[in-house]
Amino acid sequence: MTQIGQAAEPLYSALSRDPALAEIVEMFVEEMPDRIAALQNQLDACQWEGLARTAHQLKGAAGSYGYAPVSRSAAQLEAAVRDGEPEAQIRDAVDTLIAVCKRARGGAPPIGSGRI
Repeated sequence: MTQIGQAAEPLYSALSRDPALAEIVEMFVEEMPDRIAALQNQLDACQWEGLARTAHQLKGAAGSYGYAPVSRSAAQLEAAVRDGEPEAQIRDAVDTLIAVCKRARGGAPPIGSGRI
């Protein structure tokens, strides 16, 4: 998560400069609002197994599309649910994952930004 007062920087795929993958990376980012909604709905309904499954799927997809920070956050959520962590910790893990997911951008970072 970001520090208070620090703007969340856009998150670009590590594969963003590969023209052969640009379209599928863009599709992954376009699907992100639906993934975020699924996470939030499952959390709100206390559907722990569904939440773990969605986190697991997001972990794999994000890793495949070059979004390692999303993959790491999804893995943390999946582990929290599978390990039976307290609900407050699971909710924090969902909040963290959603915040990281919202940073995901398609395309390549601006030249000279050094961001990926």
